Amino acid sequence: MKSQVEAPIALVETAPTVSVAHGKPVRARLDVPALQATQKTKKKIWIDIDNSPHVPFFLPIVDELEKQGIELTLTARNMYQVCELLDFFKLPCKVVGGHWGKNKILKILCNCVRVLQLIPTVRKARPDLALSHGSRAQLLACKILGIPTIMLHDYEFSTKTGFLEADWVLMPDVIPDGLMSKKSARVLRYPGLKEDVYIPRFRPDPSIFSELGISPDNLVVTVRPPATEAHYHNPESEVLFAETMRLLSSHPNIRAVTLPRNARQSQQLQAEWSDLIASGCMVIPKSPVDGLNLLWFSDLVVSGGGTMNREAAALGVPVYSIFRGKIGAVDHYLANQGRLTLIETPSEVQTKIKLVPWNRPPKPENRNIPALQCIVSNIISALAQHPRRAQV
Repeated sequence: MKSQVEAPIALVETAPTVSVAHGKPVRARLDVPALQATQKTKKKIWIDIDNSPHVPFFLPIVDELEKQGIELTLTARNMYQVCELLDFFKLPCKVVGGHWGKNKILKILCNCVRVLQLIPTVRKARPDLALSHGSRAQLLACKILGIPTIMLHDYEFSTKTGFLEADWVLMPDVIPDGLMSKKSARVLRYPGLKEDVYIPRFRPDPSIFSELGISPDNLVVTVRPPATEAHYHNPESEVLFAETMRLLSSHPNIRAVTLPRNARQSQQLQAEWSDLIASGCMVIPKSPVDGLNLLWFSDLVVSGGGTMNREAAALGVPVYSIFRGKIGAVDHYLANQGRLTLIETPSEVQTKIKLVPWNRPPKPENRNIPALQCIVSNIISALAQHPRRAQV
């Protein structure tokens, strides 16, 4: 039986800062509990990257854990654009398993198969702690092998893996008590949004215009289609997406940079909206682009997914959500702050979306939120509690 775990205490010190030297960002050092003075052998953490938004999210976390002398094992699932983003950000990672579509039975089967595929790698690595942003396969593998787990989450309607729960759930502090887990001792919090972890490292690069063949004089709209293969997908989102494209196509100066989630969706878009592509209204990038950079140089964002909405909100870009699944606490929080506009009906596409240039500031606002520091502190506190144990 697995021993009961105690919740680590989040150590929130002075917020990290990022400076710029010779045009390149200098990584900030965080005040986190030092492990080197107390450990005889290197601590090991296994990070599983389960979806494309998790690639930029884990980059600064990986950097800070490596600074603490922690040995990392990185695995990833070949889903959506994970592999392309791993290459784009030059993050070495062992890709294990993939995605079998939207059928629920196939999803469960795919998850079980991936557990079996992961176990040999994890047995060899012998991690002291496992970390992910919602990887069900990692959680199942860890239950089999007796590895403590921290699962980050920012959407309360996608947390359960049957009757299994992670040892700790780490979530934004804007999510109310009781939504992620009824066991309050297992719930850890960090300030701000998960996007606040990596946005402080962002530096704008206007070459995005020439990269996409777009004039700075165009009204640039970043569009993210709904996640039609996700378990939380609501077909109403597809109706809102179609209405959005009709609205954008009625303005000749608009360039709608549309970011498909995978090759299958890209093919569907090219078939359904070939006239918009031919006219130049819809632009589908031929290779991965820096998502934050694209958002920054957009005048507005219309998205059927959560992460891009929150990235835009964190940057201050006007953003409209056409997501029609259950609205999570983070999105309600942003909507109440006026940083995100929820679109619920086709008529609201016409009445709420403002097709006007964004008065872009010279640089992103430094909101000085210590999300990264708090997350790393919690991870290290959890790691310090557990000596390495024998595994199956």
